[in-house]
Amino acid sequence: MVMSESDTIERARRAAGANESFEPSEDGTYAVRTTAFEGSVEIDADGGAVVFNVTVAVPMLDAVTEDAVAPVVEEGWFETFELRIGDVDGAIRGDDGSVSVSQDGDEAVVAVELRDLDATRAAADAVAVVEYVEGTYVEGIVPGYEYTEPVTLLVRQATDAAGGSEGGTPL
Repeated sequence: MVMSESDTIERARRAAGANESFEPSEDGTYAVRTTAFEGSVEIDADGGAVVFNVTVAVPMLDAVTEDAVAPVVEEGWFETFELRIGDVDGAIRGDDGSVSVSQDGDEAVVAVELRDLDATRAAADAVAVVEYVEGTYVEGIVPGYEYTEPVTLLVRQATDAAGGSEGGTPL
């Protein structure tokens, strides 16, 4: 039996609704609010596969520091972030998703398209993508700058989780 696209989308919406990390939005999308950076998820279908389009925007370094970040540092940070995000497939259980990273003003925007026959796994993978983006962001924090929120919160959480002390990045 071949499922219609509307049945597939409904299956994906049920999976999103059953995942406690998802919060429905008024526009029909879902927000993943388990990290400092809110992920937005649009649900679609392609034949019998569910499609979860995940978008996460994170601030560029200059947007979260007290002092200006040199353009060469900002460019290097973005290039490294983009390369690391390319490894997101290691964080998901389903098929590799298509990944893009772009800069939009003072934000780096990560977009990942996940396709899977298993809607529950796709929903879990969508959450894993948002968490991976946050973790990758924290790994890339450049020492030597005085950061503002949400970076100070992220560094504090990473330091606490590692049993360390304040004063540097979690690396």
